[in-house]
Amino acid sequence: MRPRHMLATATAVAAVTSLAGCTQKAAGGDRALRVTASDSSCEVSRTEFPAGHLTLDVTNKGTKVTEVYVLFPDDRIAAERENIGPGTTTSITAEIKAGAYAIACKPGMKGDGIRQKVTVTGANAPAKRSPAADATVAAYRGYVLGQAEETLPKARAFADAVKAGDLASAKKLYAPSRIGWERTEPVAESFGDIDPKVDIREDGLEAGQDPAKDWTGWHRLEKALWQDGRIGDREKQLADQLMTDLNAWVKKVGQAEITPTSMANGAKSLLDEVARNKVTGEEERYSHTDLVDFKGNLEGAQKSYDLLKPVATKNDSRLTRQLDTQFDALNTLLDKYRTTKGGYEFTSYDRVGLRQRKDLSDAVNALAEPLSKLAAAVVK
Repeated sequence: MRPRHMLATATAVAAVTSLAGCTQKAAGGDRALRVTASDSSCEVSRTEFPAGHLTLDVTNKGTKVTEVYVLFPDDRIAAERENIGPGTTTSITAEIKAGAYAIACKPGMKGDGIRQKVTVTGANAPAKRSPAADATVAAYRGYVLGQAEETLPKARAFADAVKAGDLASAKKLYAPSRIGWERTEPVAESFGDIDPKVDIREDGLEAGQDPAKDWTGWHRLEKALWQDGRIGDREKQLADQLMTDLNAWVKKVGQAEITPTSMANGAKSLLDEVARNKVTGEEERYSHTDLVDFKGNLEGAQKSYDLLKPVATKNDSRLTRQLDTQFDALNTLLDKYRTTKGGYEFTSYDRVGLRQRKDLSDAVNALAEPLSKLAAAVVK
């Protein structure tokens, strides 16, 4: 889940940062671009570059954690990197088609972001890929569509329980209804308009929005079930709205723009989601079912990696050995909190102590670091 202001297609136009003093070509030639973020600026080394594989070398010179996005004109996400700490650098490798985009830096990971308009030149043909890479994309597209389709009956069961006023059943069905979404969250979020409707938390609403009127989706119902302990007419309406929005999501999934680099970056994004929202307990603050979401995010990241692994291994076998080790370690640690063997019942997160949360956070970070290099390994 991302704050609505970064995803909504009708957001206010953000400020555009001046390029004064920043016209030098990025290291690495036409396929590389420098992005320098601070607490008040987002400088790019040039505003025009050719279509194809692109490397963004990002430096955060600010005092706040930041995020960097490459956005389509309608705010769909073409590429991203979250949780870029102060004084750190990172690289984003992406496959970008010709067209108009914006590069957005988001200091403090809040607000609309500071944006710089850029133009990608050349033909709109996709970057050249091997038959193996094309097969990988096709397999992942099938996985994402399958997860979306499998979500619908689970979400329908949850919505029906809400509409029936069955509090106990709705609580039981809530977390399972979200697993497919959590596994494929980066693709769902890339559309821009679906995520704010179904997965926003109250503190992610835009300034001026009324939670009583404008807050919809899973987390609005979560609050009603666990904190309010009641199901009223509004909640029953929201259950129907959730199904309408999820059906729209399923129809859009087949149109998603998927590339090997977007798969790799999406896997890293899922780990960022875990670090930012699940390990902290912020995502499921009422139900405390964070570990179910955690497992879904981890499974989605591993699916992308497993599909990309044959290509990545040819280019960087050391990296894939490291990723194998860290995926195994995090899965083993997380599975200690299962309450049913092989199932998706986990310890309520409010019962997980601070020391245990730190252990989980450390394991997530240990995987996230090498996972950030997967996109580059895929296109070597």
